[in-house]
Amino acid sequence: MTDARVWIVTDGKAGDEAQCIGVADALQCGWELRQVAPRAPWRWLMPWGDIDPRDAPSRPGSPIAPPFPDIAIASGRRAVAYLRRIKRDSGDRTFTVFLKDPRIGTKAADLIWVAEHDELRGENVLVTATAPHRFSQERLSAARRDPLPDIAALPHPRVAVLVGGDSRHYRFNDTDITRFLAGIERLQAEGAHMMITGSRRTPQPLHDAIARFGRDPRHLMWDGSGENPLLQYLANADAVVATADSSNMIGEALASGRALHVFHPSGGHRKFDQFLEALARLDLVHPFPGPLKTITYDPIDSTPRIAAAIQWRYAAHKSRIG
Repeated sequence: MTDARVWIVTDGKAGDEAQCIGVADALQCGWELRQVAPRAPWRWLMPWGDIDPRDAPSRPGSPIAPPFPDIAIASGRRAVAYLRRIKRDSGDRTFTVFLKDPRIGTKAADLIWVAEHDELRGENVLVTATAPHRFSQERLSAARRDPLPDIAALPHPRVAVLVGGDSRHYRFNDTDITRFLAGIERLQAEGAHMMITGSRRTPQPLHDAIARFGRDPRHLMWDGSGENPLLQYLANADAVVATADSSNMIGEALASGRALHVFHPSGGHRKFDQFLEALARLDLVHPFPGPLKTITYDPIDSTPRIAAAIQWRYAAHKSRIG
């Protein structure tokens, strides 16, 4: 599909953009990032309302000004109206894709992807176990062949530690931080060498608590400068620890093919918890704190499947419009 032009439409949230970019990269298409920033009151009504009038395709500086792309991939509730407008103003020529539940039903896009723990279903809804991401098997293999020097110098077992933070469904209270630290200290006592990366959502008390491990020469911790080494961490880990507040992190970890240990902070999401429980029954997910597992398995990676569905449906769409 190298001849197709692709737009990625989001409001700039890192997680949404990462999913869209991962799918676009899997399509092997050139893509352009189109960020939207609707003003009040239009953003208050999203995803149900219309776009901000100043962003109309005919207006100077519009983020969705023509020529319209062959395919538009969007994510995030503020992008829903913009995706609909692209579809309308392109005369139905742009094939539209939305990642995650758009909250307005199946007519929001030509193809919608949701994870199994979401409820939306329909003829044009693709459901997979995990979320799309940028860490293709090719990129992971390349990172294993050529690890960063500080990772190559790190003894085994190496454990990638993916630290999230507060979200709509989860909160890290003092007890959670104490439990998480106890698990990290247990790994250290068992001789593990950790490669730690945090998130923009990581609360300061949690960040400060884990930072002391990053100052220990037996471990590595991303300091927030430059590119996040998460790909390298996952590719070169013998096991992974991830917090349960991010489905993106879980999907990225499962693509590594390494044993995943999941920490549950306060709160939760019933359907996502059920998904993790199903993975635990398959011996793919293990509790954290808990004994370190270093089993391997065939990577679970939904991104190629999502890209294949887009290719197939886009071909049918292209044939229909002529």
